[in-house]
Amino acid sequence: MPKVHEALQRMDRELAVGRQSKQTLLKLIHGYGSTGAGGDIRIAVQKRLIEMAQSGQIRGCIFGEDWSKSDETTWKLLQSNRDLKNDPDLGRNNRGITVVII
Repeated sequence: MPKVHEALQRMDRELAVGRQSKQTLLKLIHGYGSTGAGGDIRIAVQKRLIEMAQSGQIRGCIFGEDWSKSDETTWKLLQSNRDLKNDPDLGRNNRGITVVII
């Protein structure tokens, strides 16, 4: 179990690798917290991603609870990348993941 700062450093590294390899999307699996109440890593990752989106470092992010066809941002992404419709987390309200649009 990594500490919050370690998890954020790893996320930053994975985003950098994604950019270097010209990926447009990454699915982060950060977990929801062992108590089921929404862990510190999840909260810190979501906060950091919101900040990164606001500063233009990423194009956006979709939290697992919004990763469904009924979400407008998700729907637009699904229209441009039909393979995403096969994602096993789509529509499952999985709070332990976040899709990042680089």
